[in-house]
Amino acid sequence: MAPAVEISIPNATLSSTSPPYTIYNITLRLPLRSFTVQKRYNDFVSLHNQLTSQTNASPPAILPSKSWFSRTVNNPDLTESRRQGLETYLRTINTCPDAKWRSTSAWRTFLNLPSSSVSSSGKSSALHSTLTGPAGAGAPITDPTVWLDCHRDLKTQLHDARLQLTNRDQASTPQKQHESSANAKASLVKAGSMITALEKGLESLSQGENGGWGSKSLGEGEMRRRKDLIANARKEKEGLENLLNAMATKSKLDQTVASIQDKSALVGTGKPKSGRVLGKETKETRELDNEGVVQLQKQKMQDQDLDVDELRKIILRQKELGIAINNELAVQADMLNAVDEDVDRVQGKVDIAKRRIGKIS
Repeated sequence: MAPAVEISIPNATLSSTSPPYTIYNITLRLPLRSFTVQKRYNDFVSLHNQLTSQTNASPPAILPSKSWFSRTVNNPDLTESRRQGLETYLRTINTCPDAKWRSTSAWRTFLNLPSSSVSSSGKSSALHSTLTGPAGAGAPITDPTVWLDCHRDLKTQLHDARLQLTNRDQASTPQKQHESSANAKASLVKAGSMITALEKGLESLSQGENGGWGSKSLGEGEMRRRKDLIANARKEKEGLENLLNAMATKSKLDQTVASIQDKSALVGTGKPKSGRVLGKETKETRELDNEGVVQLQKQKMQDQDLDVDELRKIILRQKELGIAINNELAVQADMLNAVDEDVDRVQGKVDIAKRRIGKIS
């Protein structure tokens, strides 16, 4: 089978910095697009060390050795020889039957590969199962690209859970309802594990624990954006869990009502049916029979459930507004404290100036 990614290094260029260094232009061809990644020789050395560390095995190719007596900047022959060696190095790893080096975060980060470009369909899920293992047993996410891939999988799990809940609502038999509920519950459990892994990974990214070419710390704006992504995902997960619990409760209630009706119909054979109490009827129930009253009650319960859901959404919006107002007040308080400190500092300078003027006069 041909590899999902075609890798080549067609040329090398010099940087515009002082002093200059050699840049190797790596061209990657994916099924739907192509792009170029620029790397230095030191980046290849870091990649080699990362692959060996993450897999506990040396890559199947030998990295071209470093030259101590000549530089590629002023030696075209050495540049071409190293370019060919680095191209062979990458291609050997890319076409190796053993994909453990290609499934590491170091390889994907080095080449800026998305999760879909992994040659084996199970490698991405294996990576994320390691990251989101039981009780967070996997290593924390220290790669911003892997973090985004994991968040993409989280959105997929939430989408699957919502789809299963829709199937449950439309299911016609209790068995199908139970299967849909179990699938939705499994997706929500996976989503919870991924949210925990993303939070731990965001802490690692904010601290910049993993030094090297693949671990640049994120800016404050990007950190806030990713925290908002986690908060929205957690809110969506909690909403789906509440919807699943409400469906389960309603199903139990319907089963209880149905069993009571069946029992009454079975026990009540041969006995006169007790009529409805006169005087407690309403305009809505007076024209209905017993089955119609039950259907009316179910319809009213559904309307009440919808009203409660709308009220919940309104309360959540009010909560978000309150949190936003609180954050804004905290910012304003910090600004006022800064102004107060500036006033005190200026007042101190004014007092010193007054004392100096008094001495001069």
